[in-house]
Amino acid sequence: MSKTSIQDLNGVAETLIIPLYFRAVESQRPDALVKDEKAVELVKQLDYDFSKLKRLSSEQLTVLVRQKVFDQCVRAFLVEHPNGVVVDIGCGLNTRFYRVDNGLVEWYDLDLPQVIALRKRFLDETSRCHFIGCSVLDTSWMDIVGERTERGFLFLAEGVLPYFEETEVRRLMLMLTERFPGAELVFDAMSPFFIKVHNLQLSFSKVEARLRWGLEDSKGLEGWAPGIRLLSTWGYFDQPEPRLGWLRLLRLFPPMGAWILRYRLGEKVASYHSLEPTAPIGAD
Repeated sequence: MSKTSIQDLNGVAETLIIPLYFRAVESQRPDALVKDEKAVELVKQLDYDFSKLKRLSSEQLTVLVRQKVFDQCVRAFLVEHPNGVVVDIGCGLNTRFYRVDNGLVEWYDLDLPQVIALRKRFLDETSRCHFIGCSVLDTSWMDIVGERTERGFLFLAEGVLPYFEETEVRRLMLMLTERFPGAELVFDAMSPFFIKVHNLQLSFSKVEARLRWGLEDSKGLEGWAPGIRLLSTWGYFDQPEPRLGWLRLLRLFPPMGAWILRYRLGEKVASYHSLEPTAPIGAD
């Protein structure tokens, strides 16, 4: 079977390969944090030098913990909003829809046009799972999603916002708050020091992209506009996941802060049961 070349992917677009590869490798384990057979199939079909990603193996656990928590967030949202709308910003080759679909959710996978073109070669759109090729900072995608606020909106930005400048993150937050008041946004963030460490790792692995935006305080976005409020915080190294091992000691070193944050954007429309930060990873 001929493989699809993705050697022309560069910059931030290239980073979509990292979580895909990690999910494929993890899925081979009997104790996998994330089981994703579609990721295994996709990796086999791609012509890419995956060997350079082995230099990032130290990040595999944190990326998988992140993906597990994001999946839990979606499932919790769908308990309260069974027919809600979920927008996966910077979806890459993520297969989250297939992992969490409850048969009712309206799902939008959003990424740059070149990434969506690649995605369409391997994954199919359905009547409830739609692909949008557009920059998240281009508001035209919001017209496609619409304003069905009575259904509840959840926006996911996994492994995306740290690649933006702070001015771009602020612009996106304000756009979402104005257009989808009461929606929730789940995203990951790292301290400025952690950003520097991560960029060194990317440099060693010969991946071109670099992180730009670091967050000193998990509540730091609350002052950006009235009604923006932090709802929940998950510290990567606070998670009682045995496989994290010595990495859990990093929770004692504040400069290495890394979190998954859930924010409400503007006036509350609906809510769903929050996940306890201390809940074991993998408990759905």
